[in-house]
Amino acid sequence: MHPWIAERTASFDSSGIRRVFDLAAKLKDPINLSIGQPDFDVPDEIKDATIEAIRSGRNAYSPTQGIAPLRDAVLAEVNEKYPGQDRDVFISSGTSGGLVLSMLSMVNPGDEVIFLDPYFVMYPALVRLCGGVPVMVDSYPDFRLDPEKIEAAITPKTKMVLVNSPANPTGVTATEADLKAVAAIAAKHNVALLSDEIYSRFFYDGDFYSPASDNPDAIVIDGFSKSHAMTGWRVGYVHGPREVIATMLKIQQYSFVCSPQPAQWGALRAMEVSMKANVDEYRKKRDYLVEQLSPHYELTSPGGAFYLFPKAPGNEGGAAFVERAISQGLLIIPGNIFSQKDSHFRISFAASDETLRRGAELLIKLAKA
Repeated sequence: MHPWIAERTASFDSSGIRRVFDLAAKLKDPINLSIGQPDFDVPDEIKDATIEAIRSGRNAYSPTQGIAPLRDAVLAEVNEKYPGQDRDVFISSGTSGGLVLSMLSMVNPGDEVIFLDPYFVMYPALVRLCGGVPVMVDSYPDFRLDPEKIEAAITPKTKMVLVNSPANPTGVTATEADLKAVAAIAAKHNVALLSDEIYSRFFYDGDFYSPASDNPDAIVIDGFSKSHAMTGWRVGYVHGPREVIATMLKIQQYSFVCSPQPAQWGALRAMEVSMKANVDEYRKKRDYLVEQLSPHYELTSPGGAFYLFPKAPGNEGGAAFVERAISQGLLIIPGNIFSQKDSHFRISFAASDETLRRGAELLIKLAKA
């Protein structure tokens, strides 16, 4: 390692997803089921609001906490969802920025952070970046958030429980009962409860439920990246206890500074734009893939997000299966990028119906090979 490089950076690797993206750029007409972002475009109303902001000169830094109209609108929505709770909110540079600030604000060296395995790739890396210790709770084979397993993992060093529902990479949604139980466990042990809810609008069966409803000290991260296809715009938001939010803002001042101001005006307009038709379309995509692949793969039907996390066929490991798929022009992500196990792979159904049809046909062929 170069002598100038900080030792903390050696505690985690670059994301393996990026390597798949690099490979995608080299293939001719691949069947790409790897990308974790919507395949629809940002609605025109949002684009127009952002363009208007740029043309009217709203291009400088915004206040660190975000432009007042957007922050007020998000806070009004939060107060409606969680009446009687004294929550504060700020606009972050994407939900990833919210995750970084959450970890830096709450995790000390040696603190343990509990989350499910499989997990979003950033979780263990960010915990280690802060000097913390990732504690991964095995959720195979059904990927359920099991409150008993969460409580069993708590030690005197536990600082935080991190939940993600709907989840990346599995698409599985935690039940209301399990989220209520975990909310109570976090309160009982006086540990932070961080809820990553970036896929909250991609919820296909029943109604979305947040553990913040039962734990007023829960910190919630959400945003516009997935719901409105604004992944490159970097507008998220975080709400939670005032003192925690104030600390996150203090760090944002010296790091991200603020979310891009023109994009914030677009996000303000996004709050008025219904994405129900897109969510309904993604529910159909989910149903199609589950119907096609269930006879050939062991999988749990996702209740949200836009991912499937099937088990590789036979005794073939996930990474080996993905190599075989890529050799046939199908881009998917090996499960060991999201897990300590190498048994599954991730499919994104954020793709055109034709791409899904081609992908399903090839996956069925690969399962029979």
